[in-house]
Amino acid sequence: MAMLILFNKPFRVMCQFTDEKGGTDGNRRATLADWINVPDVYPAGRLDFESEGLLLLTDNGQLQHRIASPRQKMPKTYWVQVEGDISDDALQQLRKGVELKDGKTRPAEVTPMEPPDLWPRNPPVRYRESVPTSWIQMTITEGRNRQVRRMTAAVGFPTLRLVRYGIGDWSLEGLAPGESRAVTVHAPATRSQKTERKPIKSRKPSTRRNSRP
Repeated sequence: MAMLILFNKPFRVMCQFTDEKGGTDGNRRATLADWINVPDVYPAGRLDFESEGLLLLTDNGQLQHRIASPRQKMPKTYWVQVEGDISDDALQQLRKGVELKDGKTRPAEVTPMEPPDLWPRNPPVRYRESVPTSWIQMTITEGRNRQVRRMTAAVGFPTLRLVRYGIGDWSLEGLAPGESRAVTVHAPATRSQKTERKPIKSRKPSTRRNSRP
């Protein structure tokens, strides 16, 4: 068994326990240590400094790898507020995959959504009266750096607010910003546990007689 912590990461919190470099002003930025007081747990994957929502932490290395590894293709669902009234053409581009500098993305599941009932962000998103905004739900199976933001920008609708709602079967349902909940899950089998021992074939006794000298 392994411990898994579901944490609703607030806006502008580092996805690590220390901030050695500090911000652009030289001041220390908020880190996971300001919210998580559990020893020997580590983030399973990352979430941008300016993104909010679900972050998973665990004390089990195999589980951490399973969640974070791009090869596992674990789905991650985001609620995304974009600048502008997003078009059907842009939605189709996201669904087919978008060409980025580091290659074309996998197809994403994307649906328009009504503005979700979220907590106020501090500081709030800067609105322009002349420019509308819209919300989409977007599920991807990759983990490239700032991928969702780059994808929406590539189709002409920059991301204003990004909230990760779910990872696999886990979601931030019932968690306010800064709140966490610990659960116990089955840890993935290690490679040695997966490897079955092959039965040793018994050798038939030799019927050949030794020749005399």
